[in-house]
Amino acid sequence: MDKAEQIQLLQILSNSNGVSGFEDETLGVLRNYTESLGRLTEDSLRNLYVHRNENSGNKPVVMLDAHSDEVGFMVQAILPNGLLRFVGLGRMLECSIQAQKVRVRNSKGEYLPGIIASRPPHFASPDDKNKVPSLSDMTIDIGASSAQEAQEVFGIRIGAPIVPDVDFSEMQQKPDWFIGKAFDCRIGCAAEVLTLQALAGRDLAVDVTGVFSSQEEVGTRGVKVSVKQVKPDVAICFEGTPADDTFSESYMIQAAVGKGPMLRHFDATMIANPRFQRFALDLAKELDIPCQEAVRSGGGTDGGSIHIAEQGIPCIVIGVPVRYIHSHYGIAAYHDMEAAAKLAGAICANLTPEIIASF
Repeated sequence: MDKAEQIQLLQILSNSNGVSGFEDETLGVLRNYTESLGRLTEDSLRNLYVHRNENSGNKPVVMLDAHSDEVGFMVQAILPNGLLRFVGLGRMLECSIQAQKVRVRNSKGEYLPGIIASRPPHFASPDDKNKVPSLSDMTIDIGASSAQEAQEVFGIRIGAPIVPDVDFSEMQQKPDWFIGKAFDCRIGCAAEVLTLQALAGRDLAVDVTGVFSSQEEVGTRGVKVSVKQVKPDVAICFEGTPADDTFSESYMIQAAVGKGPMLRHFDATMIANPRFQRFALDLAKELDIPCQEAVRSGGGTDGGSIHIAEQGIPCIVIGVPVRYIHSHYGIAAYHDMEAAAKLAGAICANLTPEIIASF
């Protein structure tokens, strides 16, 4: 794909509706872009596997992983006045979601617009004006005047998925920078697709299986199944990682947008395999691929579940920095996605059984 087609891939992925447990629309996009690259299989958790055409079955296995789900909500109850009570799928800060637009899926599979309701200041008490309501106190207004209308006319059901209503766009004032939803981890999914495409037709010393894992945002549930299916010898986990360049002291910035992908040494769920990590960092330096290094005190990725599966799996995380992650709007850069794919492809092309054994 040329650059415009790569950006279009990211746009389609970002705009697709796919909160945790309801990733089908996003997987449809990924199938379209990967069906020529290998044999596709899927399990009941909606993990999508791309078994590369060139795989031999007798080489060490590299697992590429990116999660297909996004943070969002689910309808918990319908109030008598037609408003919707909801719960979170993944975590968004309450202060970032009030008065935002959402899309609610009805019984026909259509996504209906609504807003997360907020009380006008005219009706707020002095105390309320200084408080951020909890998620359990918020509701969604889809224009229904009663529970009957919401259910029978609009087709809203308990358990319906709710997605942020955001359309992908390029920043006019900053070419190759984008605004959109679900860059965590659709930008990682895009990087994985680009990696698989770059490796197509190449004779490697390893077999490569791409996985688009489900339900990462609710506890890395999908990858706990997919890693058992793939049984990799090593794994590369793509992620849309939180950028820290708008609020951190300069000496603490480790994931700046536009500075390349971030390789994470440590977070709350994983210590990256130091030998595999050094191999990746040295290769990036040798090939002049820009990248950043980070040590995070919190957070976690699919890598947290991958690296302790089976008898332990050497794993690294290649994160594409995204500003304002886990909110309606994120900001990310094309060249970070491009560099992430280049690095992952180079790693796959340079791995050998002997190198993997040294990890």
